[in-house]
Amino acid sequence: MKLLAALTCLLAAVVAGAGSADAARPREKPMRPITLHPDNPHYFLFRGKPTVLISSGEHYGAVLNGEFQYVPYLEELRAHGLNQTRLFAGTYREIAGTFRITGNTLAPKPEHYIAPWPRTSTPGAADGANKFDLKRWNEAYFPRLRDFCVQAGRRGVVVEVVLFCPFYDESLWQINPMNAANNVNGIGKVSLTEAFTLKEPELVAVQEALTRRIVTELRDLDNVYYEICNEAYFGGVTLEWQHRIAEVITAAEADLPYRHLIAQNVANGSARVENLHPAISVLNFHYASPPDAVAVNYDLNRPVVFDETGFAGQSDATYRSQAWEFLLAGGAGFSHLDFSFTVGHEDGSFQYPETQPGGGSRTLRQQLGILKRFVQGFDFLKMVPAHEVVRSRVPAGREVRVLAEQGRAYARYVRDGTETRLVLNLPAGRYRVEWVSPRTGQVEKRETLRHPGGEATLVSPIYAEDIALRIRAAR
Repeated sequence: MKLLAALTCLLAAVVAGAGSADAARPREKPMRPITLHPDNPHYFLFRGKPTVLISSGEHYGAVLNGEFQYVPYLEELRAHGLNQTRLFAGTYREIAGTFRITGNTLAPKPEHYIAPWPRTSTPGAADGANKFDLKRWNEAYFPRLRDFCVQAGRRGVVVEVVLFCPFYDESLWQINPMNAANNVNGIGKVSLTEAFTLKEPELVAVQEALTRRIVTELRDLDNVYYEICNEAYFGGVTLEWQHRIAEVITAAEADLPYRHLIAQNVANGSARVENLHPAISVLNFHYASPPDAVAVNYDLNRPVVFDETGFAGQSDATYRSQAWEFLLAGGAGFSHLDFSFTVGHEDGSFQYPETQPGGGSRTLRQQLGILKRFVQGFDFLKMVPAHEVVRSRVPAGREVRVLAEQGRAYARYVRDGTETRLVLNLPAGRYRVEWVSPRTGQVEKRETLRHPGGEATLVSPIYAEDIALRIRAAR
């Protein structure tokens, strides 16, 4: 076991492929990282272009799981035009069977777990391997972390680095390096609901030191932003602790000309954000369907992101619809948890069992790429949620999501039914009208509308499951 662990550490920096030499290269002058767009802070600016972030990615273990070959994974995202991935920083891992996930990339075998802290020669960790030393760094971890982000950046993929995550049950806290039973330092003599509080100063110091080290490693990369803590509304995570970590990130970048964005994971579903720390720029929500979180926080002038979905069954249609509804409600991003990525199937080809709690497929990734191109085909910085434009819909049912630049451009999404009649309130003008299939990206019907102003009736073609409407002013 000791020899295997040592070999894992030795090889960790190169297991990803030929690009890993980038980790050892001198740091370049920092580029301006992804930021809020100055013309419309509800969206992002990345490499000079207005941006929405859309992904269907692996279960966050690409770096901490030493068996995972991440270059093919990133290539698969790039191939479909997807531009974001979430990455857990190694402070949290799962075990076989957690959440009933088969092939869980976030549950590496003990000998392949690449933590930020090294194993020691002292036996007795709860996973059967040796204990960790929280006062030293695992130098095999940081080159792998950096190289993952570099390789993602080469492919236009933005990395959301998630620094911490609460422990959902005792089994996950029992195996964690920050539990005093698993490290030689005796740090972490707290319960799982106290791990992310200010209760134990020594543990907080370890967490602060790791935050500074990660931020220092990635400081010159433009395709990175940080989330303080995944699902911080579970497991006793306190707002005071989250604010402390935000301040550590800010202080670590105080000498940079540009600073990386910091995200706060606010709630499952929807909630009004209160006591927003000034360092927080991105508001993340999980399982945010329907997309009410956008409307209730729109006045805060921050990107609102649907940061995780994936436990709603295996149908592609479910997640495709969630993504279209959220983006056309004014959201800035959508991140699906894709269970078709596993060790040995880093290209997303894993055929998961029927017991898997979620889905994911190449077809879904293609469809999310269609959504990204649809949105970015508009001058969306000038568009705002405008659901009041819809006066009626036949058949009646779910709300129709609308983004609009009044008199210039309209984007609408309709779910359910097979044919839709929309009555819209439009200014006078001449418009190009296109009904687009979210499944294929094909234009199913085109027409030119010469409109005197007021209510206009538009009838969709026959469709299956859902359809999108694109209207532009014609010259």
